[in-house]
Amino acid sequence: MEYTILGITLMIIMLLYFRVADHFNIIDKPNLRSSHTEITLRGGGIIFWFSALLYFVQHIQSNYFFFAGITLVSLVSFWDDIQSLSNKIRISIHFLSITLIFFDLDLFYLIPIWGILIAYVFAIGLINAYNFMDGINGITGLYTLVVMGALLYVNTKIQLFIDGAFIKYAMLASVVFLFFNYRKKAKCFAGDVGSIAIAFWIIYLIVKLILITNSLVWILFLAVYGVDAVCTICHRLYLKQNIFEAHRLHLYQVLSNEYKVQHRLVSFCYALVQGLVSFFVINLYQKVQIKIIFLIIIAPVLLVYASKFYLLNKIKLKSEL
Repeated sequence: MEYTILGITLMIIMLLYFRVADHFNIIDKPNLRSSHTEITLRGGGIIFWFSALLYFVQHIQSNYFFFAGITLVSLVSFWDDIQSLSNKIRISIHFLSITLIFFDLDLFYLIPIWGILIAYVFAIGLINAYNFMDGINGITGLYTLVVMGALLYVNTKIQLFIDGAFIKYAMLASVVFLFFNYRKKAKCFAGDVGSIAIAFWIIYLIVKLILITNSLVWILFLAVYGVDAVCTICHRLYLKQNIFEAHRLHLYQVLSNEYKVQHRLVSFCYALVQGLVSFFVINLYQKVQIKIIFLIIIAPVLLVYASKFYLLNKIKLKSEL
């Protein structure tokens, strides 16, 4: 009953937000780098912050630092959705918000300085990677459902590390968002406020799980996004492009824009591949050495990503004919 009421509440909040966004003209206008062609309401991902708020109200005795952090990143991201902010302001708020959850998780007392520096790079990198990958209908919502589903399974069957409802609230917010976004013509896009807020939520959960199990293997719950984001950055550096500017070189962009594969199908494939990765991670955990697990998982994902260069080469050859 709790989750039914939550779902209805989030649905009402979403519908109310549409009225606000429409009134204040909070929209996403397509450009040459976009994967969509029609003007669409932006910022629908604010539902993730509202879901976090509803959880915090019911569990006010805990998660102070988490809620403060997700509120900060959501606020600055929503502002950026409406009026562009400088990278310095955004990164500064991200750094502050990540610091809050590191305090919450006692990270500064548990690992050495070099480990904390790596954690900052990982966390801020993930926030931006999740944002970069939010470019077609359904990709953020479906991928989030898969990641959160895997974390919920681990929490239930392998290692209890957090209140299960904390994960379920994020999943239900994803379902509500997908109802309006996973369509041929999306009613809304997540915007920075959505992709960054849910990335922040996932960071908190994964870092907490890593600390409790003393295993880095759970990073692989983000293997598909991680490989795509890192390899695309390397590709753009090779091409001497500004990695902070919009582009169309992610694998999902090549499939959607150049090969005209339906957005929802591409999003489903990303979620499916990550689901398979998570399945193998869970089943290999404590059975195979972590180095071997990383090799078993990353190698095939890299191979899938490498297909992008074959596709781009075909386009180049076709244009030269």
